[in-house]
Amino acid sequence: MECISIFDMLKIGIGPSSSHTLGPWRAAERWLSELQKSNIFKEVKEVTIHIYGSLSLTGKGHATDYAVMLGLSGADPEYIPVEEIHSLIQKIKVGKQLLLGNEQIIPFDPGSHILFHKKFLPFHANALTFEAKLANGKKTSETYYSIGGGFVVVEERKGAKHKIKTFNTFPFPIQKGTELLEFCEQENKIISEIVLENELSLRTEDEIDYEIRRVWNTMLECMYAGCHTKGTLPGGLNVKRRAFEMHEKLKGSLPYSNPREWIESIRETEVKFRQIIKWVSCFALAVNEVNASLGRVVTAPTNGSAGVIPAVLMYYLVIENHDGDFDDVKRFLLVAGEIGSIFKKGATISAAMGGCQAEIGVSSAMAAGALTELMGGSPEQVLMAAEIAMEHHLGLTCDPIGGLVQIPCIERNAMGAIKAINAAELAMDADPTVAKVPLDKVVQTMWETAKDMSSKYKETSEGGLAVSVFLSDC
Repeated sequence: MECISIFDMLKIGIGPSSSHTLGPWRAAERWLSELQKSNIFKEVKEVTIHIYGSLSLTGKGHATDYAVMLGLSGADPEYIPVEEIHSLIQKIKVGKQLLLGNEQIIPFDPGSHILFHKKFLPFHANALTFEAKLANGKKTSETYYSIGGGFVVVEERKGAKHKIKTFNTFPFPIQKGTELLEFCEQENKIISEIVLENELSLRTEDEIDYEIRRVWNTMLECMYAGCHTKGTLPGGLNVKRRAFEMHEKLKGSLPYSNPREWIESIRETEVKFRQIIKWVSCFALAVNEVNASLGRVVTAPTNGSAGVIPAVLMYYLVIENHDGDFDDVKRFLLVAGEIGSIFKKGATISAAMGGCQAEIGVSSAMAAGALTELMGGSPEQVLMAAEIAMEHHLGLTCDPIGGLVQIPCIERNAMGAIKAINAAELAMDADPTVAKVPLDKVVQTMWETAKDMSSKYKETSEGGLAVSVFLSDC
């Protein structure tokens, strides 16, 4: 019974991976905080990081080493200027030292102080241990697990009791889809209203609106940046950015100078059917090209699937409803966040545990449900849309070539967005009372599928496209 806010599901951070980049970054920050609380931070003379399992196997492709160095340096992934990342890393590599917590210099050589182990620890596939040598010669260490979506835990789950207590103080404590529907019927409210009531038990409405604007602005700026950046993605695969050329063909001579004017310009165009699919794909590709280049994105629910939700929300605002405004954005993200939390509570949002069904599948379900509410669907139709979207992602593997969030990850966001829109349309035309598969059953099935899936297809780059397509071919 975990307390999960929509802002836990929609976190602002740096790409390319929420579990392999943002999670380790947050783990490093958390460890520094623990050292401070224990009054031993000033005694640290040397730091070594041990990286295990999926984090190790695809860590360099996901910039896990960058993440721990930046986290240990005291940089914040929400606010660090992305253009400074490479220079900061280069400074550490060349100078062989690290400004720990932005306070004290310690010797640090990434080649010998960041160690990658193929071994998997029992608790979770994504594990990393921070070890410090102190001035008195003693050592202290802590192991963290990056469980997907930027969530970080220790095995003892020290905060679990607090989360359960907070969960029980929610006006509407929700674990499953059936409970959500019961509250909607009992209170005669739509899903976004129920979710908002829960959020109001954590913060004021002004604070909620501020954070939602910040999340949406980050999504919008990310789409805008991706559509206006050409070139080749970093990492060695020489993947050409496609959103730029696709956007150039679609926009023609649209006049605008910023993201807000961009939205209005697209609204004023006469978009034909084939162009709708291209626009949605373009939005999704743009986000994940930014993500793949260590840009700033929003986990939705993960970095690897960050393009689906903004693409579908943008579709609603520029294609479906030209009068769409902040209230629509707010409702969309409230519903999407709640659906994502149901999947996290009942299954997983970690590709290292469940394959890509846990990332693109969940993001598609989140987007489908949220779009359905904005289109006037009932709470039952919202959950039906989420179920349809996930049902058609069941079994999707995670097999990134070269351990990079590029192939097939970027295109999968476009496919997930299109499926979400299709799922919403199917749900809007259906009678949910005769649906054969409820959302809770598909959540359960996704988790069972995840447990049955070979580890080769869980973000290890040891199976599928990652081994059938040679890096030299790219």
